[in-house]
Amino acid sequence: QVQLVESGGGLVQPGGSLRLSCAVSPTIFRIYTMGWYRQAPGKQRELVATITTGDSSNYVDSVKGRFTVSRENAKNTVYLQMNSLKPEDTAVYYCNAGPGYMFESWGQGTQVTVSS
Repeated sequence: QVQLVESGGGLVQPGGSLRLSCAVSPTIFRIYTMGWYRQAPGKQRELVATITTGDSSNYVDSVKGRFTVSRENAKNTVYLQMNSLKPEDTAVYYCNAGPGYMFESWGQGTQVTVSS
């Protein structure tokens, strides 16, 4: 069973920080590279960051140096620490397996709004 439950979004001023969490089914968490994705209004969903089971991470250029992805094995949870947030980071954020392995069933996502 696929469980992907995102949380931690909210309204934050430009320059602020948020930490997103994604609770993942244990089997999926153990096996798959995980990814954070986002979808802004009127735009396609885009990949933001990935993290392998070995803790290797990659980021889209627009968030490098500002976002950090991590995983906590004891809690089967993936995190996205977002610092220096910009209005263009406003989107619904989702987690799923990495590109090419994404499950059809997505979570509800968590809304991040960056605005003054």
